[in-house]
Amino acid sequence: MKPETLAIHASNLVNSATGDVTPPINLSTTFFRDEHGGYPGGHMYSRVSNPNRSALENTIAKLEYGEDAAAFSSGNTSGMALFQALKAGSHIIAPDDMYWGFKKQLLTIFADILEFDFIDQTDLELVKATIKPNTRLIWSETPSNPLLKVTDIAAIGKIAKAANITFACDSTFASPILQNPVLLGADIVMHSSTKYLGGHSDVLGGVLITAKKDELWERIKNVQQTGGAVPSPFDCYLLTRSIKTLAYRMKGHCENGKKVAHYLNQHPNVEAVFYPGLESHPQHEIAKKQMKDFGGMMSFLVKGGVEAASKTVNKVKLFAQATSLGGVESLIEHRYSIEGPDSKTPKNLLRISVGLEHVDDIIADLEQALN
Repeated sequence: MKPETLAIHASNLVNSATGDVTPPINLSTTFFRDEHGGYPGGHMYSRVSNPNRSALENTIAKLEYGEDAAAFSSGNTSGMALFQALKAGSHIIAPDDMYWGFKKQLLTIFADILEFDFIDQTDLELVKATIKPNTRLIWSETPSNPLLKVTDIAAIGKIAKAANITFACDSTFASPILQNPVLLGADIVMHSSTKYLGGHSDVLGGVLITAKKDELWERIKNVQQTGGAVPSPFDCYLLTRSIKTLAYRMKGHCENGKKVAHYLNQHPNVEAVFYPGLESHPQHEIAKKQMKDFGGMMSFLVKGGVEAASKTVNKVKLFAQATSLGGVESLIEHRYSIEGPDSKTPKNLLRISVGLEHVDDIIADLEQALN
């Protein structure tokens, strides 16, 4: 089935005596055992599995062409589960433009447990040169946050496979509709399901998808089920409901995103625009090769430095000045002030998540704010 069809039907797993078309919310934390001690309904305890979570994981695994998926209570928790599953002393090659939440995890929580290097992964020779005997994971993020760098997934996948290294890809900015890293050679795909998968800024979640069930995946599932940082049944219900419209929401985000990017790219008060759909983007050709479309995320530099960027972000009326992305409403954020004084993000950079409002209204708001 095509993604539009899978998104609607893959979550309809719950058998109900009432014949529900939409799976109901199953709030039970525990489940009946039979006379032999087994679990005829397939579930034992909701921390381990739940009908709503099974429906969510099945849907996302199918959308990403993976064998299995593991849902978590947040995007940060999903990435951390992979880091926790690595053996102490493992080396990670991470992107220099890594999402700050994951980078902070490595620098603080895992500083004395794992080794890591943050490099420009658009330089494939540098990726090869950074591999060590104890390298166990290459973690990529494409498009990246907030500079929208595009990593060549297929090329990194070949490097990782040749060195027998696990390759994981954070594909949050793309969603499963625009990009499928497993088909390009990734072993694990990560999404913050808070973003495009949820799509309405009202549910927190994260998910890992594996190309195959191997030893590392079993350790990840153990972290999920034994650690217990799992989404509630209601969160899972909200996500599966939202995923049913994901393909069509993404079409709107992409259509609006292109128009906004081209508008910003010609604006006299904009220094630069980072959007993979622009021909001026340094990895535009790679993005064309591995993405079906370019999404609704972009960043731009405001002429006049941090003062001008601050004035712009405080003048918007339609945009919400708020953290996060991927919702139906347009969001704008000054990233440097979120990431802190150690951030490498330019101080005059604004990141925007282009929503599903009419594009003329979105552009009009940016026009009055920039002028």
